[in-house]
Formats: sequence, C-alpha cells, structure tokens
Amino acid sequence: MRVDDFDFDLPEALIALHPMEPREAARLLVVHNGQRADRQVGDLVDLLNPGDVLVVNDTRVLPAELKGTRTRGEYSASVSFNLHKRLDARNWKAFARPAKRLAVSDRLALGDDGSITGVVLDKGESGEVTISFDRAGAALDELIKAHGAMPLPPYIEAKRGVEDRDRTDYQTVFADRDGAVAAPTAGLHFTPDLLARLAAKGVGLERLTLHVGAGTFLPVKVEDTADHKMHAEWGELTSEVAARLRAVKARGGRIVAVGTTSLRLLETAARPTGTIEPFCGDTDIFITPGYRFTAVDVLMTNFHLPRSTLFMLVSAFAGTEAMRAGYGHAIATGYRFYSYGDASLLFRA
Repeated sequence: MRVDDFDFDLPEALIALHPMEPREAARLLVVHNGQRADRQVGDLVDLLNPGDVLVVNDTRVLPAELKGTRTRGEYSASVSFNLHKRLDARNWKAFARPAKRLAVSDRLALGDDGSITGVVLDKGESGEVTISFDRAGAALDELIKAHGAMPLPPYIEAKRGVEDRDRTDYQTVFADRDGAVAAPTAGLHFTPDLLARLAAKGVGLERLTLHVGAGTFLPVKVEDTADHKMHAEWGELTSEVAARLRAVKARGGRIVAVGTTSLRLLETAARPTGTIEPFCGDTDIFITPGYRFTAVDVLMTNFHLPRSTLFMLVSAFAGTEAMRAGYGHAIATGYRFYSYGDASLLFRA
C-alpha cells in the first residue's frame, strides 16, 4: 500500500499542548459499524458492558531526554539524546541530535549536572546511536530519573518546551514498570474515579507491559508500506493475565485494548485461532489494512499523525473509509489531536 493513502491535513491549532482537566472530560469519538457518536471519556461506563475487560499498559515513562556534551580529545560539543530502547543493564539505543557531531568512542557527560556518563559504542543510520553508560541497572535508572527530562513528542516540545507538570501529566495512573520513553497515551485519560465506576459496572481490568520507544514518533519515510521497518519494543503478557483473558473470551466478554500499544502486544501474543498466550520479548508487529485481528474486539486510542503507522493500524481495525470519515469529522468539529488530545473508541470492523 502507498503511504500517501494515509495522509490528511491537520490544522496546527488542533494539536493539544496540555491534557484536559479532569482527564476523563476529554472528548471521545465512538465509531461502530460505520456510525459515529460524540461522547466523553467518562461515558465509557455507559458504552462498555459488564464482563468486558480493559487491557492497559503499565509501562512507566523514564525522563529519557538527555542533554549534555560529547568530548573527543580536547574538543567538545553540545548534544542531546532521546533514549528509545534498552539493550541490557548498561546499553541503550538512542536518537541523537545533531548526530553528525558524534563518532564512535566519543565520551559523553549528560543530564542537568553532567553526572550521566558513558561512551558512544556504535553509530547507525538516521541519527541512531548505541550508548554504553558507566553505570548500570537500577543505579543508571535512578540517575536518568533524577537528571533527565521528560521526552515529550516533538510536536509538543517544539511549541512550548518541557514543563515541570509534564512529569505527572505524561504518566498514566497505571504506570508501574520503568522502561518507556513515550507514554501509552490512551491511558492518560483514566482517573481513579472513572476506574471505580467501571469496576462497579462489572468491567474488568488487566495489565500488560510494552515499553514504548521513541520510534513511535518517527515518520514513515518510504513510499510503500512494504518497505517500512518497525522499531522493536519489549513487552510482557504474563501467563496469569493470558489465562484470565481467555476466560473473558470464553464467557462472551469483549477485550478492550486501551491504546495501540496494548493492542499490538495482544495481537503479537495471540494465535491465529484467537487464543491469547503468554508473551515476553521484542515485538515489531506492523499492522496495516488487510490484517486479520484475532485478540482485540474494541480499541480506545488517541488521534494519530498523518502517514503514521498508528493511523494505518486504526484504519486496519475500524476500516479505512470509516477512519477517513471519522478523522474528517474530528477535524471539522475541533477534536484535540495527539498525545495530550482527545480519544476515540473503535469497534472492530
């Protein structure tokens, strides 16, 4: 498929720079059997049935934007990095700016006080490098959390910069396991009060982990989807959760993925028969129209970038024409887009 088929014009004024307050007051576009309805996130209590189960991503965003200097002999230069994939306890893949200033073996001093030190281990394409840090494991994570900045999406950071409130705004109520460098943004709409009302309705809640990488913001640069390579992300769906989800399906309940990250891991873990199995490891699943969904019945997700892999995914899930019409309606009626924006509730076509 041509990437141009997933393009659309979005007015910059519709890019949300802060989340709605309260979060569940965000608008919710419901797309079901080709029909649309304008609701609010708080209306999920009315839109879901007893026996349905929400599957949320419990990854926690690390403040993984690191600025500092690189040193090569007696020369130094300012550089910045967005960590996007942990390779092991000491080594990370990162996107560098400007990458042309870097070479293998350059020494790095990063963070607001220069205390996060390491060396450039490898340099790849499109500004990607591998950094080997001097600290490792929990000690390294604590340094990053203390001295890094929240890695806001570029379309937000370019407009207003990082603010102190982003440390809480850009974290979901489910956040528990450190490792993401971007938020699973559909989860940002939930509040303890909304979760309590959903539980009282009989809607279940299950957790999985997918450590979202900065690759989620990368534009698709090829002309044909067949030529695009997804960045791999690490995820885990435990055997206990998989067993409970199978039981939900057996009872006739619906699997409601909160966010494309939850959906991608569920579909990675599912067998062709629809049976959901445990999973632990990397996934680079790339979902485009024509994909046959087997695990997920309903998807809650924010509004995505034109020409993005995520707009391709929602088009595959709810139907390309339905999503073109839905996004056209959202733009015409002033829905707020992207990470801090409004949401949609999509039923599988």
